[in-house]
Amino acid sequence: MYLSLDGTATVYVNSSVSALNALRGTSLDTSPTAPLDRERIRDYFSTPNTHVTWVRPSRRNGRRFVHVRLNVDDVAKLAEAAPFAWSSYQFGRKENQFVYLQNIGPPAGGDPGHPSWNGRELVAFRLHLPSKIEYQNTSDPKRGNILVWEQPLADRLHGVPLALEARMQTQSILYRTILLFAATFLAVAVAFALLIWWVMRRGVSEPVGQT
Repeated sequence: MYLSLDGTATVYVNSSVSALNALRGTSLDTSPTAPLDRERIRDYFSTPNTHVTWVRPSRRNGRRFVHVRLNVDDVAKLAEAAPFAWSSYQFGRKENQFVYLQNIGPPAGGDPGHPSWNGRELVAFRLHLPSKIEYQNTSDPKRGNILVWEQPLADRLHGVPLALEARMQTQSILYRTILLFAATFLAVAVAFALLIWWVMRRGVSEPVGQT
């Protein structure tokens, strides 16, 4: 999830077909040779609050995967969409911080078919925040403003609770970067203007030679 301070977001979902069936209750054909029904997946992820921009398939180690990108109008209402209804979401300003909270509950419990899972699979939630992070409860923070929470697939299938929390500053990193760039540009322009003024003043003040 790429979250914005106004509550909108861009969300990417990457999942094997079997895991999507098991965790979110879809009933997609898990056969390795079955074509992926993109329109069906698009319809599943589309709601008045979520807008799919693309659906792409892939294949790895004989397993079929689904990749979906969608735009979210209001992340606090994301639980109204079936693919994300296993979580509750909160996002808003509290005093001098923005706070994001997500509590993930039990999976839908669909039929995964006969996946060749080996027990080392993970379910990961990655959050890209728009401003400097003041607090987070993940044990695996990434670079900059990226946070990742991971859970074994076996635990996720059994509905072991997982809570995501992050608190951030109220000014976006992009806004601060633009301000810094503007201040630097202004400082360079002022210095250049002062240099030109000094050169011109020195030229005027020098006495004209006589012959």
